[in-house]
Amino acid sequence: MSESTNERPEVPEGESAYLKTRQMKPNEKGFVGYETIWETFQEEKEYEIPKKP
Repeated sequence: MSESTNERPEVPEGESAYLKTRQMKPNEKGFVGYETIWETFQEEKEYEIPKKP
């Protein structure tokens, strides 16, 4: 039987509406992680004191 290799195939960068994922390099133990990058979809505004009646 054929032996499995420790190498992982290269995965293309994934994109959706507010999220990007990309494959990271393997670490010393051989673990291949994925980096997730979120785009902000809320705008933060500075607080204004309300007018008095």
